[in-house]
Amino acid sequence: MNPKNLVIGIVLGIALTAGILVAMKTINVAPTEPGTATILPLKTAVPAFSAFDQNGDAINQEIFKGQWDLVFFGFTNCPDICPLTLQVLSAARTQLRESGHTPLPRIVLVSVDPERDTPAKISTYIDNFGDENLGITGDLEEIKSLASGLFIFFEKQAGDGDYYAVDHAANVLVIDPDGRLHAIFSTPHKIENFVNDLPLVTRS
Repeated sequence: MNPKNLVIGIVLGIALTAGILVAMKTINVAPTEPGTATILPLKTAVPAFSAFDQNGDAINQEIFKGQWDLVFFGFTNCPDICPLTLQVLSAARTQLRESGHTPLPRIVLVSVDPERDTPAKISTYIDNFGDENLGITGDLEEIKSLASGLFIFFEKQAGDGDYYAVDHAANVLVIDPDGRLHAIFSTPHKIENFVNDLPLVTRS
């Protein structure tokens, strides 16, 4: 082979390879695995419990069957983490709706402060974060049973009368339509994490 042609061939080969690599980097390849959510290999059923929804109607573990749920344990007097997390979930749900994603998960707030969070109070609160949300409150021991069965810790802190705080885990739980703990979103919570991962989680 002519040396000149050999050099030209090598240069063209290098250019072609470089072009392929650049193209691979610029193509938006949809991810196949969640980036932040942890899909559990073993699904845990929501434990039996008895409580009330935001309308004051009696509910139990069956309330978690038939749809995908994003469950957050918090309370209406929470100054920061709770409203910020619920706002993130609401914004992510809006983006998923606008993109045509189905099924849309329901946002569920389980009160870790049922002493103050009456059905009426939790109803007003969750309405700030969109429609079709579910609020759960009730007997403290029943809420503790539900929380512990889903690996959520919370504890009331000492305070003066009604002025107290509640320490609680800030994970967002994904419950599948069979009423099982399917996946977990750990902190920090970002809108894009839910928008990117929920389509993958709900297909797994």
